[in-house]
Amino acid sequence: MDGRIDRGIVLSAALLLLFGLVMVYSASAPFSLRHYGTDTHLLVRQLIAALLGIGLLVLLSYIDYHRLQQLDDILLLGAFALTFLTILPLHGISDGRWLHVGPFVVQPTEILKFTLIAYLAATITRKKAAIRSFVDGVLPFILVLLVIAAVTMNQPDFGMTLIFAALTAVMLFVGGARTTHLLGVGIASIPFIFLAVRIAPYRLARVLSFLNPHDYSTSSGYQTIQSLVAIGSGGLIGRGLGASRAKLFYLPQAQSDFIFSVTAEELGLIGALILIVLYVVFAWRAFAIANSAPDQFGRLLAFGIGFAVVFQVLLNLGVATGLLPVTGLTLPFISNGGSSLFVTLAMVGVLANISKQGGN
Repeated sequence: MDGRIDRGIVLSAALLLLFGLVMVYSASAPFSLRHYGTDTHLLVRQLIAALLGIGLLVLLSYIDYHRLQQLDDILLLGAFALTFLTILPLHGISDGRWLHVGPFVVQPTEILKFTLIAYLAATITRKKAAIRSFVDGVLPFILVLLVIAAVTMNQPDFGMTLIFAALTAVMLFVGGARTTHLLGVGIASIPFIFLAVRIAPYRLARVLSFLNPHDYSTSSGYQTIQSLVAIGSGGLIGRGLGASRAKLFYLPQAQSDFIFSVTAEELGLIGALILIVLYVVFAWRAFAIANSAPDQFGRLLAFGIGFAVVFQVLLNLGVATGLLPVTGLTLPFISNGGSSLFVTLAMVGVLANISKQGGN
């Protein structure tokens, strides 16, 4: 029986979206003015992504989420194919992590994140009790993850690879996989993670500068130091909306990876806490929807979406506050980035549909 859409998930997502649009304009205005001749260039692009995302949110809130279960393999393969194109030397089309499609720039890994959640939820549900086996249950998912990681690490995008790995592990755990199997895989992966960091000079530099950023204040530690200066200078109530100094080209990626730092500088501790509370409400409602889902697929799908958003938020905030090495991940709903916003809003639409069918 269909119930009512969970108001909490819609309201928290709407407030986060509005918060993000305000902060994108504030944080990106100097960059837009310098590079595009108008201070609203990136805001307009974000607004277009928001409108498209809202349209998809509404559509997916009406389409039965079980359709994703029927199409999970096709969706995952399609998203993987788009991601694979980014590492090919296609002049004018591929650009590291992005694809240029007419006037739009698409980050396929954001789509891949969504389709991976659907694939994991659908396949774990189909396997049922077989998920308790390592060979028949866990190993196939590890192989899929390794294939995806081989591409994303070549982009290079270590941060998104980390999200994919965490998603796979956590959803397998929730789906009933043995803890010993997951721990064994985790321990076995440590040497490969160390190797991935060691052979890439920029990754090693990020780790070393994370341990002591002031020793790398003019190189890999610069972003962390500037981020902490911005956050600290905001104090309790902030400098005021639009009054950030860090965004005046002192803090690289102020409108995307480090937009939380600008938020804390302009709105202070109070503004930062309001943003965090909105994320807490979003997470609470997402996991409540998972708990009341009518079937295992809906439960895993909602949990995966909630976890993906929360985990990325924690990684981004950890980087901004110097608690984690720089990963290059955006802050969901808030950072400038059309693909991230579009996909996140689409996932909210799926949560809305699950909540409606679960009577939440």
